[in-house]
Amino acid sequence: MTTGQQQTPSGLGPQDEERLPSLAEQMADQLGGWRGLVESSIPVVVFVVANVIGELRPAVYASVAVALLIAGLRLAQRKPVRHAMNGLFGVGIGALLALRTGDERDFYLPGILYGIGYGLALLLSAAIRQPLVGWIWSVLVAKGRSEWRDDPKLVRTFTQLTVLWGVVWLAKVGVQAGLYLAHQDTALGVARLALGYPPYALLLLITVWVVRRVTRESAPTPLPGS
Repeated sequence: MTTGQQQTPSGLGPQDEERLPSLAEQMADQLGGWRGLVESSIPVVVFVVANVIGELRPAVYASVAVALLIAGLRLAQRKPVRHAMNGLFGVGIGALLALRTGDERDFYLPGILYGIGYGLALLLSAAIRQPLVGWIWSVLVAKGRSEWRDDPKLVRTFTQLTVLWGVVWLAKVGVQAGLYLAHQDTALGVARLALGYPPYALLLLITVWVVRRVTRESAPTPLPGS
């Protein structure tokens, strides 16, 4: 490194930030846009409505059929199928479990267990100073770069964000678990929808905004005449 040059500790200086997608683009990519939001919710809505007006088995078949139809349309239109396949996988596991036990609330059990595991993993990663949100940022946003590990301020920021994600995740899954144990099947379906994407979108917005702000503050001040 030549005299007068400074290296940004985080590896995420202004030049790198210019190469990153905009906040809106990052949000749209992670949420799948409005279409992704709608498509991921439709199978659960179909199950809730069909189960209220009918029986468990038709409701399960209807939700799985809708999930398959959405994935098929995505493939036919040569659109990204990541969100559709994630939704299909979640609906399929829940459907199989509900059919096996004959209990409609078991349709939501895989999502509850996944949420508990994810929330605990987030808090554990923060406790051992390997914040999961930081590593996810490296993969999804920073093109695999992990120089943030060399910047104590960014490590602290990602740790705090990871704790926030973990607490919110456990809180929302706690509500669903309470409704599951109370056999409030319809309320559980409504909670699954209400506590799905809205908290996720808010956490994602906070994360992108905070990391970009800290990155700008950590960037070195250009030397006069540089």
